[in-house]
This record gives sequence, C-alpha cells and structure tokens, in this order.
Amino acid sequence: MDVKLEPSWDDLPLMANTSHILVKHYVLDLDVDFESQIFEGTIVLFFESRNRLEKQSGSTKETCRSESNEACRFSTPEPCHSPVTDTRTSSSKTGYNDFAICGKGEKDTSGKDGNHDNPEQASGISSSKYCCDTGNHGSEDFLLVLDCCDLSVFKVEEVDVAAVPGIETFTGSPQITFVSEELRNQIVHELVTLPADRWREQFDYYAHCSQAPGCGELLFDTDTWSLQIRKTGAQTATDFPHAIRIWYSTKPQGRSVTWTSDQSGRPCVYTMGSPVNNRALFPCQEPPVAMSTWQATVGAAASFVVLMSGENSAKPTQLREGRASWHYYVTMPMPASTFTIAVGSWAEMKPEICSSEDLAAERSLTPSEADFRCVGICGHMEYPCRFQNPSATTQEVIPHRVFAPVCLQGACQETLLPLVRPCLSAAHSVLGTHPFSRLDILIVPANFPSLGMASPHIIFLSQSVLIGMNHLCGTRLCHEIAHAWFGLAIGARDWTEEWLSEGFATHLEDVFWAKAQQLAPHEAWEQQELKADLRWRCLQDEVRNYPEEMQVLRPNKEKTGHVSDSGSSVIKHGLNPEKVFMQVHYLKGYFLLRFLAQRLGDDTYFAFLRKFVHTFHGQLILSQDFLQMLLENIPEEKRLDLSVENIFRDWLESSGIPQPLQTERQARAECGLARRVGAEVHKWIRVNRRPHKRKRRETEEVFEKLLPDQLVLLLEHLLEQKTLNPRTLQSLKRTYQLSQQDAEVRHRWCELIVKHKYTKAYKDVERFLQEDQGLENSSCWGATDMLVSRHTALGGCSATGDTYTVPPELLSATHVAVAGHGHIPVWGADGERGRQAAAGCPPVL
Repeated sequence: MDVKLEPSWDDLPLMANTSHILVKHYVLDLDVDFESQIFEGTIVLFFESRNRLEKQSGSTKETCRSESNEACRFSTPEPCHSPVTDTRTSSSKTGYNDFAICGKGEKDTSGKDGNHDNPEQASGISSSKYCCDTGNHGSEDFLLVLDCCDLSVFKVEEVDVAAVPGIETFTGSPQITFVSEELRNQIVHELVTLPADRWREQFDYYAHCSQAPGCGELLFDTDTWSLQIRKTGAQTATDFPHAIRIWYSTKPQGRSVTWTSDQSGRPCVYTMGSPVNNRALFPCQEPPVAMSTWQATVGAAASFVVLMSGENSAKPTQLREGRASWHYYVTMPMPASTFTIAVGSWAEMKPEICSSEDLAAERSLTPSEADFRCVGICGHMEYPCRFQNPSATTQEVIPHRVFAPVCLQGACQETLLPLVRPCLSAAHSVLGTHPFSRLDILIVPANFPSLGMASPHIIFLSQSVLIGMNHLCGTRLCHEIAHAWFGLAIGARDWTEEWLSEGFATHLEDVFWAKAQQLAPHEAWEQQELKADLRWRCLQDEVRNYPEEMQVLRPNKEKTGHVSDSGSSVIKHGLNPEKVFMQVHYLKGYFLLRFLAQRLGDDTYFAFLRKFVHTFHGQLILSQDFLQMLLENIPEEKRLDLSVENIFRDWLESSGIPQPLQTERQARAECGLARRVGAEVHKWIRVNRRPHKRKRRETEEVFEKLLPDQLVLLLEHLLEQKTLNPRTLQSLKRTYQLSQQDAEVRHRWCELIVKHKYTKAYKDVERFLQEDQGLENSSCWGATDMLVSRHTALGGCSATGDTYTVPPELLSATHVAVAGHGHIPVWGADGERGRQAAAGCPPVL
C-alpha cells in the first residue's frame, strides 16, 4: 500500500502520481469570459508511463503499488450529444481545422464536478476513498491523479490520435488498418520522444492531435485537491490512454488567477503567484519532477492583449467579428507551476531611438538556428537548448517587450525601459548564456501582491517600482532577471528548499545592478555592504518574530527530495499565511552565498557559478548538488572546515542566526555609506532635542544627500527613537522630499507618520495604501528591495516595542482592504510573494 499523505493544516499537498505516469506536453485551448470571470475550454495532456521511460533509460523498472483497495466512486460517463461544429468558428485555435470537436460550452448541470459541492468530497486529502490500485498486479483499474482545485470539470475523454492524417509515420506502417489502445499509446510515445531538432514537426502534430475526435469518455471524480481519472479495464499506467482531453472551466473565486481592473479602469486577469500555483487554472501535475512542454491558444475580445509564458512573441489572429486568438509555446520542459498568463488592455512601450547595433544584438534566435546534434553537451533531457547555440551564447541582450496599462506609459518610458538593456547585459556578463530566448515585462494592476514575479519569458512588476529614482526599479528588475537562471532554468527538486531560488536571486541582484550602473569596484563594494547591513537588520527581526520551525531552510533534512511511492508529497507550511510574510529563505540563503563567495574570492566564485549553470541548467537540484560541486572546486587551502555536513548543520538545518554569520557580523567594520548615515542620525536627534524657540546664534544643521538605501537605513534608525516631534518630521520630509522617494523609503516614512500621529502627512499614508498594494499586502519583500522585516508594520509594534495603529480616519479615507484589518505588514527582503518558480519550484518571486 502507498503511504497516505497526512499533511498538517498549513501544508500544501502535491497529489499527482508522477512515479507512475508523467505529462510530457499540454495543449490548452481556452476562451476568456470577463463577464463571467472564467476561462473555459479544453486541455489535452500527452503522457509517458514511467516504466516505459525507465526501460528507455536502462534503469530498473519500478514496481507500482496499490494506493487503496477501496472501490472508486466516479462520474458515470455519458456520450457527447453536442452537435458537431466547425472548429473555425467554435474554437479559438487557428491553423488546425482538420477535426470537429464537441462544443466547449457544456455547462456543469449535473453537480458531478466534485469541487467543494459535496461536503463528503471536501473533507480533505487524507481520505483514500478515490484511490485505486495503480500497479499491474491487481484487479483494480489504474488511477490517474492530477493536481486540481477550484475547477468545474465537465467531461474527460480519450483522444483518438490515430485519426490524425499522416500519423501513420509514427507506426512504421504505410497505413493504419486496425486501431488499438496499444497502437494509440505507441503513437504518443513516438511523438513525445522525437529528437529536439524535429520540435516544429512535433508541435504541429501535438496541435493536430489535440483536435482529433474523442474515442470514449473516461470515468472521473474530484476531491479538494485533485482530479482522479480512470478507464475501465486499464490496470496499469502503460495501459492507460496516453492522450486525454479534459473539458472544464475555472471558477470566479479560483485561487490561481485574479480578476480585476487595471490602473486605467479596464478589466484584466492574471496569474498572481498563488500558493496553490496553477491547479485552479488547469488540471496538471505539480510535483517538480513533472517537467513538460506546452502550447496554448487563448481567445479574447479583439481589444485585449494576451501575454503568456512562451518562446514566441505572439501576434493576434482575427477570428469571428470582435474576437482574436493568441498562440504561445514553450519547447524547454518546465514544471506546470511556471505557466503564467495576463490578459488586459496592455499598451506596448517602444524605445524612442533604436540603433542598428541594438537591433542586431537583439535579433531573435529561433531554436532551429542551433546545432542540436551535440546531444552529449548538456545533462538535461533533450530539448532545443540555447547553451548549445553559439549565436545564443554571445547574445548579451535578448529581444524584449515592455507592456503596461495605458495610463502608465509615460512612467514606463522614463523609468523602466532604459534599464532593461543594461540589466540584461549585466546578467549575461556574470552568468553567460540567457536560458530563455526573449522576455516580456508587464506592469501589473495595483492589487498585485508583490513587487515582482518571474516566469519563463515573462516578468511581472508592480507599479511601485516606477515611483522615485530608478534604484528600486533596477534592483527589482535584476532580481527577477536572475530567476531566469536560478528558479527557472535550474529549479529545486524539493520546493521546501526555496533558498536555491530566492537566495541566489537576492545575492545576484546586487552584482547585476552594480554592473548595470557601471560602478567602480569600490563603489560597488560600498553599495553591497550597505545592502548587507539592511538585510542583517531584517534577518534579526525575522528570527525574533517567527516560529523556529519556519526559520529552517532545509526543513525535511535527510528526507529532502523524498516522495511517496506514487510520487505525491506535501510542501511543509506551503499554505501557512505567515509564510507569505517571511524572508528567511531569501536572507539566510543570501548570507550563505555571500559567505562562500568571500571564502573563495569573487573571481573564483563567479567563475564556478558559470560552470555550475552550464552543468545543471534544465535540471532539478538539491542543496547538496550545489555544495558538493562547489567544494570540489575550492582549493584545499581555502576549504578549511567547510563541508556539506557543516553547511547543512550551521546554515540550512538550524533555526536562528547561523553561527558563522554571527561571528562575521561581530568582527566587521561599518562601510563608509553606513557611517555617513550614522552621522546624519545624530544630527536629526540633535534637531529633535532643540527647544521650540531657539537661540539666534545656534547654527543650522547641514544634511548630506543620501542614496535610497541610505535613506531606508536612516529612517530605520529614527523609528527606534521613542518620540520625534512634528517640527522634526516636517523638516525630515522637506529635506529628503520623502513623498517623492521610492516605495521602500516611503514605507518607512509612513511608519514614522503613524507611529507619531503626524496628522499633517496622513495624505502620504493614504497614497501609499492606494498605490503601493504590492508592498502593503505582502511583507514578502525580497532581499533586493526592502530590507526590514519587523513583524510590525504600519499598525503594529515599532522597533522599540511601542504599539501603534493606523487611525480609523485613514482607513476610511482610502477604502482599501488592508491586510490585517488596518495593519500594513512591513515587507521583508523582497517584495515578492508566492511563486517559487521553475525548473523545479513553483513560480518565482
């Protein structure tokens, strides 16, 4: 019997039985309905059974075990009575009109979809009532389990891939005379295993197969977290249909997408990095090992722009009057959690002047330009890899587009657009080949719950990065660009090891940003030391205010990477609402990598990092994969007491401040930028102590101009003062023009306003509540941006322990739903939230 999952209330279950069968490709065909706030259509899944994969790779065949001996309860299949319709008008897909399919508009009138409608079914995942024998030794049918929630599933059917014209080329026969289940599965096997240099042919056949007729409905049912499907008589994964079509729609309250209005008041919808990832957008396999490719066609009103994770810069195809479709595809196998979509009235920003050199540098390189015969170069499964393309390896700046709501065009043109090229170029100079061929950047609606999120080929940024100087915009952009390598191209095999994504992105953002600014080495060192000071303060606050068990970077310890016999597992604390506000994985990960870089020296460390990226891109890793390779590359004289075991003990498997970090911080001297802040703090304390009526001869204080990070540190120190009088606060605002500074600075300023009830500046707090929801709704501020994570906030406890709350008149004036009923969480190190993305993590923030 398979081990039952018994997650705690705050654990996220990954239900898919990936040890038995794997999705290799998804084809989505969806329509967006803004009136009903749903996506509706079909998804076709192409599978490969694990024992076939293992035979192929020469590994030992895995024995499948029974998940339950109890009988299964499933929806009774009913024939499709919908009239056959012309796909040129009923489907948003274009270019593949060989087949008629049942209308996607079948409504769920039977109540059989099982999504929380039946109290018995909503009881949780510990129940095994839906589980059947998944092995090949019993009498029960094989059960396919997909991760799924908040979806209405109407029908599941097998796809008759043998009906596709020309498909006989995959059978070895000139024509197909007899169609069996075994033949259909053999066709799918040949299709999913085509070599990388035939990817175009492969994707064409995927598209044609996705519109082939059905050849029998399948039994299905759902519970809280999964969709279970079986075929009567198919007792093993090998016997189960390898191409199935699911007819479904999302629900308006589904947790994977947000339906809202953009800053111009126009409707839009986007994936926001939910803790449940994409399982409320489409049924999928979520465990990191389920690496797949996909193609998606989305139909919408012609006035909308559809952006999506995809290698191509899609253009709309006009359908019937007033409708258009957008088609995207991905040839690099990725976890389904990294799929991202945004539909809205986005406007594209273009540089005012673009030189011929710029155009040549950004020339789009298609996968067909690479020599993919060099199969042995990379360690990942075969796909059209940019690391094997000489032209791609020297491409410093990949093609990119910038989109935003219409009313933010000017701010994007001024602040964001000029930063994209230097930040991409800086990243290439540090890590080498860009893993992805192009990039879209979108300024998302004001309710986006973080500062940024990275997905394959697309980055979401909060409007908060556009305000103030370009510092916040640049550091956030660099952080998200870094995720292309760490979090997407290289992912964690166990999602609890978030530091492998966020720690690396936080450490690299400083390096990228220094190079993008073309700073001299000493200037770069000063800025990075100041950032380390801010992060150190943040980490100290984190360990003081959160449970010890949530401060551990490798919580599963020796069981890290382990799954049940079926492949299902749980993500510890994945649904804990407090985890959203924690930055430990950013900060401790950052300080560990900083510690290792200092031990090796920057030149040696970053040369190693390029080697590591070249070795592990396209793969899933555990902490020991990185650490073992690193230690093998350290000269013996620098290794000293470093070992994988010691690093696990001191940094990854213990709560609190790591001892090596504590020792290093106690021994270090303040950098020059921090010392200047200290001097300014003393000036302000003197100003605050002066009586209201001063002596005429008393000299005025002269204040220095400060960098944004210096201002953050200054305000942090001033927040530790018990009282600041209104005159001091007024002078502080005027001296540094605080209401025009970036969001990091303004957040600290708002804390001072609320703490000291400085009513003259309440308008600044109102503006912050309305315009910076990416900060107020999330204290996930990656180590890139805001580096102070007091458990407090605008409305909480100050650093000195004093309690203060947002006045009711402020809340009523803003009409904004603020987290914590009027408490604005102080973000932590990154401004990001939720999605850990990529080659092995859920989306990345």
